[in-house]
Amino acid sequence: MSPHHQDSPEPRPFGVISTKGVLWDFRQAIFDEGRPSPSPRVVELRSRHYVRKPQLDTLRERLAELRQQIEHKALSSEARALAPQPADHGFINLPAQLLEQAERHPRDNLLVRIQHSAAILRELADRIVILGIGGSYLGARALTEALLSTYHNELAVEARRSIPRCYFEGNGLDNDTLADLLALLQPPQGMARSRQERTALVVVSKSGTTLETAAAFRILWRHWQQWHPRELAARLVLVVTETQPRSRLYQVAQALGLPQEAIFPMPDDVGGRFSVFTPAGLVPAAILGLDISQLLRGAADMTRHFWEHPVEQNLPLQFAALNHLFFASLGKPIRVLSVWSKKLEGLGLWYDQLVSESLGKNETGPTPITAVQTRDLHSRGQQHQEGARDRIIHNVIVERPGHSPIPLGQLDGNTDGLDPIAGKTVPELLQAAWQGTNLAYAEDARPTTDLVLPQLDEYTLGQLMQMLMLSTVIEGRLLGVNPYGQPGVEAYKRNMRWLLALE
Repeated sequence: MSPHHQDSPEPRPFGVISTKGVLWDFRQAIFDEGRPSPSPRVVELRSRHYVRKPQLDTLRERLAELRQQIEHKALSSEARALAPQPADHGFINLPAQLLEQAERHPRDNLLVRIQHSAAILRELADRIVILGIGGSYLGARALTEALLSTYHNELAVEARRSIPRCYFEGNGLDNDTLADLLALLQPPQGMARSRQERTALVVVSKSGTTLETAAAFRILWRHWQQWHPRELAARLVLVVTETQPRSRLYQVAQALGLPQEAIFPMPDDVGGRFSVFTPAGLVPAAILGLDISQLLRGAADMTRHFWEHPVEQNLPLQFAALNHLFFASLGKPIRVLSVWSKKLEGLGLWYDQLVSESLGKNETGPTPITAVQTRDLHSRGQQHQEGARDRIIHNVIVERPGHSPIPLGQLDGNTDGLDPIAGKTVPELLQAAWQGTNLAYAEDARPTTDLVLPQLDEYTLGQLMQMLMLSTVIEGRLLGVNPYGQPGVEAYKRNMRWLLALE
């Protein structure tokens, strides 16, 4: 395993929490009268717009109590049956359970099944279309955007190591984008005659009744039957759903003759936006060559940190507490996840859904926004710097790039005036932009925190995503809303089905 941040082996200053894969520095969001300030005005602004340490301290007992309640529910087999509302707490211990199952039964476990099916699809097809919407696809999208080449689909098959090209559909009702995809996938001679012309399908829907995904599957399946020999068409499809008769997608899979090994279970006690470490995220990740064991190990280690570390050095608990105070006590409804890598935009969109669906209830809840830097410094940056004081900004920073740093180099005549920094690399320029932005915000009392990853890999991404899910559940409890379920989303589904005379 690559070296990671230490999981708090030595005392850290207040405002810094370190785990094996994620370090969080929130000192620039805490009011400290002893901190140097450019002016009395800034001190006064910070006193009104930053959180104070005593405010965090007052939540300590409540956070410990909530963790204990969640632990009891996560370990209780009766919790879901007794809950009057959705209680999809199964995601919490699932990564550790899957790893333990793989260790105890190395030849017969879910991860082996996933890897086996993924290998078969990679042999059969050079492209994969993942059908899903919301949590059924955003987790997989976040993983692939972060961990595959940015231009993966444009690479030759050898440069991709025979890993299929990847496309996402079934996440909207856009006629033209679907038509464009069908035109792209259609074999030149009408019938796919080689691996390079074949495309596999992964359909992800817990209930199977989500219209966007179901409609896309129906349309694509019709074309699949035309493009592939009958005996091959069903072998090019994997399904992730509830393996229960009530699941419409499960019924469809059986009716189409998909073998049982092509149907992967969506746990009953894991909701869609918490499903990235279920087959909903693991199946696409495995097909695309990602290390799903390391992904789960990162998530499991974050859960262990959550259970074992004291409240004041517990990253999920403190992240939840700080966010709660900015929203509920300081009246700041906007939460910005400011990612300092284009490869993390998908992570930001995944977090947008996580926060919106979990906390946006009972006429309350923060509004999440994703900003990609340095791109959005030239748009939203103006608002962050001089707009309403209604937000907390969380930076996500990757310390080490995945490729060798690219030097700026020389230009004949120095007509661009950049010779003084010709020896700098792109990561050094990015670091200057990040530090300069943080300094500009601090000089005007605009609160920020930094989530620092040592590098982008499966382990660190597993840690970060599990931390964000755990903290969101805690924040929901602090806010007094059930972080599970999404009744507002169900309302539009009912109305759409009524308008279409489907019910």
